[in-house]
Amino acid sequence: MRWIALCLVLIWLPFAVVAQDVARLDPGGSGLVQTGRGWWGRSAPLELTLGLTQAVPYRVYIVADPARLIVDLKGVEFPDMTGTDLAGADLVPAIRWGRYRRGWSRIVIELPGPYRIEKAGQRTADSRPAITVALDPVSEADFAPRASAATALRNLPNPAELTAPPEDSSLVVALDPGHGGFDPGAEAGGEKESDLVLEFAQELRTALEARGVQVIMTRDADVFVRLEDRMTIARKGGADLFLSLHADALPEGQAAGATVYLWNSRSNRRAAHQLALRHDRDDLLAGQDLEGQDDALTSVLMDFARTDTQPRSENFARFLTSRLALMGIGLHGRPVQTASFSVLKSPDIPSALLELGFISDDGDRANLVDPRWRTRMVDVIAQSVTGWARDEAARKGMLRR
Repeated sequence: MRWIALCLVLIWLPFAVVAQDVARLDPGGSGLVQTGRGWWGRSAPLELTLGLTQAVPYRVYIVADPARLIVDLKGVEFPDMTGTDLAGADLVPAIRWGRYRRGWSRIVIELPGPYRIEKAGQRTADSRPAITVALDPVSEADFAPRASAATALRNLPNPAELTAPPEDSSLVVALDPGHGGFDPGAEAGGEKESDLVLEFAQELRTALEARGVQVIMTRDADVFVRLEDRMTIARKGGADLFLSLHADALPEGQAAGATVYLWNSRSNRRAAHQLALRHDRDDLLAGQDLEGQDDALTSVLMDFARTDTQPRSENFARFLTSRLALMGIGLHGRPVQTASFSVLKSPDIPSALLELGFISDDGDRANLVDPRWRTRMVDVIAQSVTGWARDEAARKGMLRR
């Protein structure tokens, strides 16, 4: 028996080593951003971030005709998406990726002009490894691509043969602008939370629909909608994701920056409790009916349902906060938190509550009324929603049937 067990271990061990060596590109933590403005006819400086599930050997260089950034990665699998789906892909003429030789993958980014690599490095100190490449525009005279350009361009990957992801039109998102009607929410500087989040939700709906996403609005005017009705609207519409939008107030100095909240019935942080009191006023206590009246079986079934939806909610929060950070949107010091908000209580729909900012903070309030900031924020959220949906579809396809 010992010999049989030893043989089984020896057979299984190489496969275990291989599995550990495979890293995955994290699309939520990856993308291109502009880090400055272009001057005197030059392109703007760029920064590429590649989020990974684990640190890997890599190399980066630039080749010419046309100017391209080459990133070679050892032992990295790409998600079921194309390079054009990468956040910030519209900043460059083209992006493609794929395997180019055994054990190595390659990303090719066509640049909008001559660039040089200002710096490149890999962050490995925490649980979210990432490779960052900073690119500075240069003049044609100062452009110095890799000398062995022919070698570098050999075996460039062909566009990956991928099964087409589900059409975005199959994705249904419920947008929930908080408060409304006789419940204005927080107020500061002459602004009402209910008005700000409704305008933002309408702009976000337009951006999502332009990407083929079906959008359900829990309210589309300055009206009062009970909390249980908001979740019912989402459920009846077959929502795949429920996103509640707020711009709340806390005592001065307690909070600033965007914050994503996920469901946690045991959350007892002071700030979350204060916000719950505001969100769930006496005439809005939708969730209370479930507590004390649900029998043990119902509670168990709800908890069981959350074993599927809660990780998916957490995955969306990671996508959203990664993209927000990547695009330079100000985040709270703890960008993902938990709370027992009633609108997050539905066990059958992945749900998140996004505090766009805090109306009580002067800087956040100025952002909320600035059309340019809202446009950036809308674009980031729309990218996060569609990126999350593609990632969810890819994960679902990998599940054992």
